[in-house]
Amino acid sequence: MTTAMQDGLSGRFGFVSRTIGGALAGALLASLMTLGGICAAWADEAGARLAQRVYDRPDGNDATSAVTMSLTEEGRSPRVRSMILYRLSGAGGEVSTLIRFTGPADIEGTGLLTLDAADGASNQWIYLPAMKRVRRVDSNRKGGRFVNSDYFYEDLRDRKPAMDQHRVLGRERVDGVECEVLESIPVDADNSVYLRRLSWIDPVSLLPLRVDFFEKERDQASKRLVVLKRERIDAYWTVMDSTLTDLGNGHQTRLTVERVLYDRKLPAELFSSKALEDERTERSYRP
Repeated sequence: MTTAMQDGLSGRFGFVSRTIGGALAGALLASLMTLGGICAAWADEAGARLAQRVYDRPDGNDATSAVTMSLTEEGRSPRVRSMILYRLSGAGGEVSTLIRFTGPADIEGTGLLTLDAADGASNQWIYLPAMKRVRRVDSNRKGGRFVNSDYFYEDLRDRKPAMDQHRVLGRERVDGVECEVLESIPVDADNSVYLRRLSWIDPVSLLPLRVDFFEKERDQASKRLVVLKRERIDAYWTVMDSTLTDLGNGHQTRLTVERVLYDRKLPAELFSSKALEDERTERSYRP
């Protein structure tokens, strides 16, 4: 759910969930020279090692989560949605994710399939019941909001550590936990909507307890992910409750995991356009 969403729900490093962060000295870096010319000098080995440890954190070969999504904004009642998230990690480094909304009626049946290759390439398809067809998501639509939430399509993709340059900025407490603060900047500015990300990593669980995302300005975060609750389930540290907040307008997306099951030997066929279009294909795997 984190990723980003994948990290928040079942994942590692890229963003739901598997996102980790970046911040602090970006304005100075930008004023010195282009990112490509400074990456080698800017990054450090400790940052690369930490980023890889976060990504490699054990999270099972597959996971199935029942999740409640709550959207809140000032002056409006919360909009509550239910969804199922399936994730399958391949032996070669590929990651497949299927999200299916199960309620309410106005979004029921909507699905998103994300196939992340071992080399970092991602492909996404969305199914909208009203249109009764699968539509491919433009790979350039990284900053598009997924079903009007605060999650971008990019946040739902697996992000390999090698796609960013990393460095450890120090230590800072989050909710009483002394975390390592990790800054990450894309190696290729064109493959992310974010200029940088800053993550507070719990050294025990290797979960990011907070992530700040920077889009347009290097010294002002635009979104913030906060982990409210985490549990160890079947030996895997799992984010059970988290919020992602738009710091500009206060709009917030909260993801609460109602149930999660690991290592069920989910079939590869579950992560196909057929399963995306016909929810009967995946209904028997719901927790």
